[in-house]
Amino acid sequence: MHKKKNIIGALSLLFAGAVFGAILVSGFGYVRPSYADVRVGSDDPPIVQVDPAALALNNAFVEVAEKVTPSIVQIRSISSVPNPANNDFFRFFFPFREDVPRERQSGGSGVIISGDGYIMTNNHVVENATQVEVSLFDKRVFQADVVGTDPLTDLAVIKIDAENLPAAHLGNSDNLKVGQWVMAIGNPLALTSTVTAGIVSAVGRSIGIIRDSYGVEDFIQTDAAINPGNSGGALVDLTGSVIGINTAIATSGFSNSYIGYGFAIPINLARSVSKDLIASGKVTRGYIGVRIEAVDANMANAVGLNKPRGVLIQEVMKDGAAAAEDIKAGDIILKVDDREVNQANELQSYVAAKRAGDEIALTLFRDKKEIIRTVTLKAREEDEQNQRVSSSREKDENKDVEIKEKTFEEIGMTVRNMTKDEFDRYKIENGIIITDVKRFGRAENQRLGRGVVITEVDRKEISSVKEFEEMVEDKKGGAVLLKVIYRDGNNISSRFVGLDIPK
Repeated sequence: MHKKKNIIGALSLLFAGAVFGAILVSGFGYVRPSYADVRVGSDDPPIVQVDPAALALNNAFVEVAEKVTPSIVQIRSISSVPNPANNDFFRFFFPFREDVPRERQSGGSGVIISGDGYIMTNNHVVENATQVEVSLFDKRVFQADVVGTDPLTDLAVIKIDAENLPAAHLGNSDNLKVGQWVMAIGNPLALTSTVTAGIVSAVGRSIGIIRDSYGVEDFIQTDAAINPGNSGGALVDLTGSVIGINTAIATSGFSNSYIGYGFAIPINLARSVSKDLIASGKVTRGYIGVRIEAVDANMANAVGLNKPRGVLIQEVMKDGAAAAEDIKAGDIILKVDDREVNQANELQSYVAAKRAGDEIALTLFRDKKEIIRTVTLKAREEDEQNQRVSSSREKDENKDVEIKEKTFEEIGMTVRNMTKDEFDRYKIENGIIITDVKRFGRAENQRLGRGVVITEVDRKEISSVKEFEEMVEDKKGGAVLLKVIYRDGNNISSRFVGLDIPK
């Protein structure tokens, strides 16, 4: 009996030990497998076999990132800016406070464009800089000199004292197509050597960030992520060629960060500007000497174009390049050097890549015919007078002008004859003045408003409401081309307007 109890006890202990061991191993993890025994993931083949074309595209992104990233630098700029405390309030309460400018640090990116240290970036990255520091991909740091800047394109060139640098290959931005894959490479948000990818969303964008009437905006729009710090970096295609210099972002106004798309300066324009800056420290840009705007449907109808195309010359500058070559206000530029232009910034960008003294051929539409004029571009300084070329008639100073007013309901505006004082105020010798416009009418839709003067209809000068009325009657069911004069304070300007005349 005693022996039987011992056997039962032994068996009970063995059973309890087995159960306890199983609990330890499986339930609580107190006993762990050795490193060699650990198995994670499946040993099966990949779930999806990548298509060779997709794999080739992936490898293209990888290769471009590897090849181009060493050509992109990080820029740290210290500039002197006015001290915000130096205003009238502080001067009133602290009259002995010293007006010491405040130093500001900013960052950006740059593209190495020569092995001996020339680097392309944005003007706003190094503007008013007192110190510029460049960090290379290999972590070397150099002090840089500003070679030259061009605020009108927001481009700049700086130089470091180094040799055998990996210069980027500059491509041809004229060949860009919407939908094409591109990569943005730079140093956004102080994160060095960042690569993002997207497509070309649009070309020829003007976004109004260069606050100068001579500013050149012809941006490439992309949805590749661009953030603060990317400025001056590279937009590259899948051949590894730089096709743009990243410059601006669209923001929500609060975050100041990327919200969907960014903008880059076409490399063809950037290349031309950088050559001038390296050669002379400034840009010797050529100008046609005209003020232009796109042709809309009303304008096309008024001048006899089959569809809206080209850019209209609103004004020809006296002594400018165009004035010397039988180019007139009201002409429509269809092509420049056999390249079609349909937006003002397209023409500006093309001409901005030329230098003073270069020749360009303009295909013009005048009097329902195409003509060609060759223009030798002039430097901006020669066009500074900014005076209009216009025809005029001799004014009879002794003639009293009868005040007559008429409302044209179908157009939506009221006009009247002008007084001698008004002729003198607008510095013109003929015309009628708009005294009222109907809201949402045809005239208002064409930006005609109270106080605007009409001096020509279909290139014929008018001096009375009666003349205007006769011309409008003749064009019912068609359109007329008006030349109008605006006055804003002491500034007087002119433009052409196409206006439909209903039956």
